Amino acid sequence: MALPESLAGRLASQLESLKLVLGNATPAALKTRPKSGKWSAHENLAHLVQHHHATMGRIRRILAEDSPQLPSYSAEKDPDWPAVSAASTEEILRKLRVARREMIALTTGLSPEQCSRTGIHPAFGPMTVAQWLDFFLIHEAHHLYVAMTRAHARE
Repeated sequence: MALPESLAGRLASQLESLKLVLGNATPAALKTRPKSGKWSAHENLAHLVQHHHATMGRIRRILAEDSPQLPSYSAEKDPDWPAVSAASTEEILRKLRVARREMIALTTGLSPEQCSRTGIHPAFGPMTVAQWLDFFLIHEAHHLYVAMTRAHARE
């Protein structure tokens, strides 16, 4: 296997934590923003849908181009963000699971050479495909944690 087993395993299983993240939260609780005005649990999950698509686009570019410069993803600059974040939580969860299957399909069977191709992150510099996936999973875990804290907030 070209991808480290730890990455493939996390990619395959990390979204299983959605049961804990969501718990018995009501739809209203999922869409409630904290007093700070930051994203709700719902919006954090919508961001993960878009982050899947952004990361898959980055991986495709890395596989097709020599060390492409890859911009940071910003929801505020994403023309699809308003529609995605306005969808129901159920639809967002469906899209998230579909996007995960697509990402697994894209990365399963990559050769060692493909996994070591690089793309340039604006803050972290050159990163291999494997490192981009690790970065993606760390970023995803952060948003799952934030979604959990927002879904179960006791303000």
